[in-house]
Amino acid sequence: MTQPVALPSVDVHEADRRLREDADRPLLLDVREPTEFSDVRAPGAALVPPSQFMARLAELPTDRPILVICHSGGRSAAVTSYLMRTGRTDVANVAGGMAAWERAGLPILRGRPSPGEGDLPTD
Repeated sequence: MTQPVALPSVDVHEADRRLREDADRPLLLDVREPTEFSDVRAPGAALVPPSQFMARLAELPTDRPILVICHSGGRSAAVTSYLMRTGRTDVANVAGGMAAWERAGLPILRGRPSPGEGDLPTD
């Protein structure tokens, strides 16, 4: 019998550190709905709502790690698990999600996103 693979996870402080310091430029992938993204988001996060995820899967960069975040960690854990099942090894769930990010006092933005904010990188 095959042992289940542990879901890679990072806390919000480690996610923030990686986003600021890692040379391999991780992508913070927000998998919440647009209204949630407008309410509160991490600067630089790319938004791919659950309803669009499968259709936009091919748009995800393959040349950099992906840190997946949602409100509290459930949806992002499911997306991280899916990405791992499809062969990605450079993904991690952000434990606690944006709720933990905001509680930790990490940088946030509120209100309607600026044009282009939340878009997936094209580089």
